[in-house]
Amino acid sequence: MIGERLYDLRKDANLTQDELAEILNINKHSISSYERNKSEPPDSIKIAIAKYFNVSVDYLLGLSDFPIPTSLQHRYLRLPEHFPDDAIPELASYMEYLFFKSKRTRPNSERQNP
Repeated sequence: MIGERLYDLRKDANLTQDELAEILNINKHSISSYERNKSEPPDSIKIAIAKYFNVSVDYLLGLSDFPIPTSLQHRYLRLPEHFPDDAIPELASYMEYLFFKSKRTRPNSERQNP
């Protein structure tokens, strides 16, 4: 799982394996090996990857489908503390729907210049 997540994060950030290797101060072959799940990075590299991409280590390892920890989701979404954690995925889906819907209904000039 870490390989897929690392690959996706790197691609989303428009980084090459060489660039990420330089950022993490490791060699390119290590990045390639991690992304293909041929080897697993040491904990120190997992932490460095998570910090660089601003995701939780749980997300990186596939233990969570949310890049940021639940406690931070509450803070960023300004949810009340008693908001049930298991309702967050549904809320996130609804927010994505609203965002998609708003993009479709805005005039073209607004879409190009947000």
